[in-house]
Amino acid sequence: MRTLYHYPMHPGCRAVRLCFAEKKLKLREIVIDPWNPDEKFQSLSAEDVPPILTDLTKSGSVTIVGTQTLCEYADESSGRNPLMPGERHDRAEVRRLTTWFGQRFDHEVNALILPEKLETVFIGGTPDPDALREGRAALRDHMSYMTWLLSIRDGLAGPAFTLADIMASAHLSCLDYLGEVSWREFPAVKEWYQTIKSRPSFRPLLADRLPGIRPPQHYGDLDF
Repeated sequence: MRTLYHYPMHPGCRAVRLCFAEKKLKLREIVIDPWNPDEKFQSLSAEDVPPILTDLTKSGSVTIVGTQTLCEYADESSGRNPLMPGERHDRAEVRRLTTWFGQRFDHEVNALILPEKLETVFIGGTPDPDALREGRAALRDHMSYMTWLLSIRDGLAGPAFTLADIMASAHLSCLDYLGEVSWREFPAVKEWYQTIKSRPSFRPLLADRLPGIRPPQHYGDLDF
């Protein structure tokens, strides 16, 4: 049995959950506390950060770490619902965009907004208005870039639903839970997100709830 150690409001963890759901692969999920991980989780890998997956293979138990690695591991575990295109240049574009969200978006947006909105609830303190302002400005820039991509493509990386769409929607879903996405300003991105949000794989994410933080009313609404 595959076991995923994850945190519900971690964009990378959400992307992995979406990938396994899209591939219709069974997955046991164990939620960890990123601010106080237990010894068992810490013993799994030197990285010591989610997402981490353990899987039982013919060669024995293996431990796999990292969002991109785990997403491609899921895609290669089943031929159903491929998440990577067949042509190598198309796969390169998917990987470019997954890297964009996993690194640049994460650094410019998530790193400034998520800790301020989450840690101040679970650890204490007051959000830094300058960090929030900078992160929100960067978010608008990224949404504008997504708007441009969607003006020339049906999906972010091309005509098909790919890992790039999964990665982007996972990141936006965390911000949306915290009420940080101005959907009215970016109707093309909103329409794209509505389509992905309606997929069966997305339902578990919409059911996620954090103690002390209630999502906006539209978070679980498919026709928001």
